[in-house]
Amino acid sequence: MATAGAHSGGHTSQSQQAQVQPCRYKTGKTLGAGSYSVVKECVHIDTGRYYAAKVINKRLMAGREHMVRNEIAVLKRVSMGHRNILTLVDYFETMNNLYLVTDLALGGELFDRICRKGNYYESDAADLIRATLSAVAYLHDHGIVHRDLKPENLLFRTPEDNADLLIADFGLSRIMDEEQFHVLTTTCGTPGYMAPEIFRKSGHGKPVDIWAIGVITYFLLCGYTPFDRDSNLEEMQAILEADYSFTPLEYWRGVSLTAREFIRRCLTVDPAARMTAHEALSHPWIADTETAMQGEGQDLLPVVKKNFNARRTLHAAIDTIRAINQLRAGGAAGMAGREQQMDGAVSRDPRRMQAAERSGIPKPVEGEDGEGVEAMEIDSRGHGRGQTEEMIREQERRINETSKGMWTKR
Repeated sequence: MATAGAHSGGHTSQSQQAQVQPCRYKTGKTLGAGSYSVVKECVHIDTGRYYAAKVINKRLMAGREHMVRNEIAVLKRVSMGHRNILTLVDYFETMNNLYLVTDLALGGELFDRICRKGNYYESDAADLIRATLSAVAYLHDHGIVHRDLKPENLLFRTPEDNADLLIADFGLSRIMDEEQFHVLTTTCGTPGYMAPEIFRKSGHGKPVDIWAIGVITYFLLCGYTPFDRDSNLEEMQAILEADYSFTPLEYWRGVSLTAREFIRRCLTVDPAARMTAHEALSHPWIADTETAMQGEGQDLLPVVKKNFNARRTLHAAIDTIRAINQLRAGGAAGMAGREQQMDGAVSRDPRRMQAAERSGIPKPVEGEDGEGVEAMEIDSRGHGRGQTEEMIREQERRINETSKGMWTKR
């Protein structure tokens, strides 16, 4: 529970100065966690309504305060303005924490939801991208660039089939001052969804969100992303040249040429030549809903699910290997201490990896540096170019062999 004596910063406060007042919320179960924050379910004591509270530890966020203040400013500016944007309900701080209270999105993440469906067609993907683009156009019209669009930041408001899709997590957004425009040069975001101009550090703005929409669209139609490579360097080079293809053909036969052309218009290297959000909304793949409804085409779910599950399995294994590498690197206290650490790892990690595969809950790895992974000849990005089933089996065999070796080596 948040302690009493909270300093209110909510939009209901009449004073510009922080006021000490009783805490109005009780916090409950944890919904998620980040590097300096945790998201908890909370209930308003007076109304009984449930929300999500992002609880930010002031000590842990030292040096990142600007990101938090920026997130508050962005959410305040767009709050209540669009049905596909997560609403900031309140914010306040206590002695140790800062609380951002938002709508509670109970419908889960975008791709988990797709994988639970009985079927999934190209028109479904177009509907999802249309809703996302509508919100992005609204943000851009209000001078806001999200800068971290990815499937993990797209949530559903409720579990119902017709629930609104919500753009969440504005921690990397920036309000763009159109009158005193200064280019953004901070490298940020999740590498696989980042636009070429971010890597070039040549300044970037609203077009980066359209590039990310292109990557998300590609992902929604096949279950893997277009620029995954064996290393971060190769991935960056692929992004800089827009080096991708609609292959293997077996995974793209059921996808229309119109959808592919939409992706190409988004994944244009020159940001000035890239579609704007409003142009994307007018593209035939998004705008021509009548054509989309005439024939739903091929059920994409089997292919998308297979590729996504291969991705999830490999990332779970890579996550485990990285944890072991970190234990090894930290074992300078002597061989006995190292053996003790490894014994602890053996007792936990194999079950954790298997449990992750069984649970169907992906644990995305962001900003992978590949340390220790490439040295073991593990292709942490191998799923990304649309592997055949033989390639997937070979990849899993290599993962298993390496994992077994780790449990026996000293």
